[in-house]
Amino acid sequence: MEEKLKRELGLLDVFCIASGAMISSGLFILPGIASAKVGPALFLSYILASFIAIPTVFSKAELVTAMPRAGGDYFYISRSMGSVAGVIGGLSSWFSLSLKAAFALIGMAVYVELIAHFPVKTMAAALCLFFIALNLVGIKQAARTQVVLVSGLLAALLFYIFLGFPSIHIERYTPFAPFGIASIFATAGFVFISYGGLTKIASIAEEIRDPARNIPLGMILSLVLVGILYALVAFVTTGLLAQEQLQYSLTPISDAARSFSGTGGVVIMALAAILAFVSTANAGIISASRYPLAMSRDKLLPGLFEKVNSRFATPHYSILFTGAFMLAAIVFLKLELLVKVASQLLILLFIFTNIAVIIMRESKLQNYQPKFRSPLYPGIQILGIVGCGFLLAEMGRFILLLSSLLIGAGLVWYLFYARARARREFGLIHVIERILNKELTSGQLAKELKGIIRERDEIVEDRFDHLIKESVVLDLERSLSRDEFFKEVSSFLAAKLGIEPEKLTKLFIQREEESHTIIRPGLAIPHIIIEGRHKFSVCLVRARVGVAFSEDSPPVHTIFVLVGTRDERNFHLRALAAIAQIAQDKEFDEKWLTARNSEELRDIILLAERKRFAGK
Repeated sequence: MEEKLKRELGLLDVFCIASGAMISSGLFILPGIASAKVGPALFLSYILASFIAIPTVFSKAELVTAMPRAGGDYFYISRSMGSVAGVIGGLSSWFSLSLKAAFALIGMAVYVELIAHFPVKTMAAALCLFFIALNLVGIKQAARTQVVLVSGLLAALLFYIFLGFPSIHIERYTPFAPFGIASIFATAGFVFISYGGLTKIASIAEEIRDPARNIPLGMILSLVLVGILYALVAFVTTGLLAQEQLQYSLTPISDAARSFSGTGGVVIMALAAILAFVSTANAGIISASRYPLAMSRDKLLPGLFEKVNSRFATPHYSILFTGAFMLAAIVFLKLELLVKVASQLLILLFIFTNIAVIIMRESKLQNYQPKFRSPLYPGIQILGIVGCGFLLAEMGRFILLLSSLLIGAGLVWYLFYARARARREFGLIHVIERILNKELTSGQLAKELKGIIRERDEIVEDRFDHLIKESVVLDLERSLSRDEFFKEVSSFLAAKLGIEPEKLTKLFIQREEESHTIIRPGLAIPHIIIEGRHKFSVCLVRARVGVAFSEDSPPVHTIFVLVGTRDERNFHLRALAAIAQIAQDKEFDEKWLTARNSEELRDIILLAERKRFAGK
């Protein structure tokens, strides 16, 4: 049985993990390098880059609220595009997040040297070991540490902005764009990776309370706040330092702080930078370690990685493996080049994310039910794909070659290890099924999505749910009169209730003649009382052409038939109330009429939002 992770993280944790994952080298090192490419218009490049990130944030928020499971990118890429794409996406995500976390620890070096002299790799390795241990004892502890780190970081950045703003020199903003307007767009691509950490939160979705609310809200709040901070810090830094100094600085924020608050400002901003790099590393370990867990659950990696510690409810082997890779990267690898490859892989994953939304929407899967739906579909997804494609083209051929080699390694792993073990239905097959009008699927994905919804919405089955699971579901293709319909239904219910079909038909007709059971146009709930004790049954009916209940009303397409004994009166009323709640959903009629089979009809009822009475 699949071992579950605890849902322990709230909105503040989501916000701090996402924000902490973003604010590091993109703010404390890149402004100097980027300024050499664009000049004083640097802050506009940061703003533009934040807009390029919006489509992916919306797409990821939709996918994660539909499928809040560990593994984020891997999980929804594999469910939309299949195991091959899942292996590539999962390994790419793990590789890029792990390397960026390792790079963040190494990146502290230039700032540590401003306040003390320590062996850089020794300190980075020690911090890596600390965060491995922290993550092993529980994500809540790691998240609390992240909240403290990000709170201190944001306080330092606000100190920098408010104290630095009065000291800026207006003349340093001219010429505003010395390399032309095009340089603003090109530099936006260069600094775009500063926003790459935002979507790390998707990989820990399984451990977030109320993911339907907290994930999209946390990601959007983080993007807005961090985007504003990036732009303000870039604007203030440009006004504090001369371009000749800024363009050659690897510690631009600390250098700028020196100009208005001396050595004290340098120390504060150096500490802020260290907090930023450390928080990025912590967020990286939290996020990256969930990918081996998710892939192992799907048999794409050895079963060792799916094991969850019984005491701390953490994926300990996955965390140790990720931490060991980071330590090896810190000690042995030239990280700068590999991080460029990791950046390209992240952009590729952003493209996959936007494609995944299009596939899942067009699959028309009944149980694909995101709590957050991306606005402006599909235009914003297409814009995201084109924008990220532009950024990929800007990365250069050599980096593209290295990325291709890593993707090739993922394909080799799939062919020789995963293919024989993983057989998975995915959304793209459903799209092809719709195009060809031919049945190609078995319902495996719909069943999995159903289980995810039950877990996400914390649905506790009541007696009505159990009854629906056992109920007769009729999908009628032909037109029927009222009496023909009751005769058809009675033939299915008679054996379950131990009553003659003719008698049941007669009771239905008598009840209808006393008072019609059409609740609203298109919906009827015929319900009768029979003799005996402890009997109750439901029949769900979709009449594609319609049932003519009377000459005065339009054909009825949705019919819930209830039959019970007199001692079940209280439950009878509860069942009527449950159906009324379900049918009030504004999307109910469309879902009911477009469901592809009887199981999808049943799932509409089982997964509906309504008041439940557990155990009754």
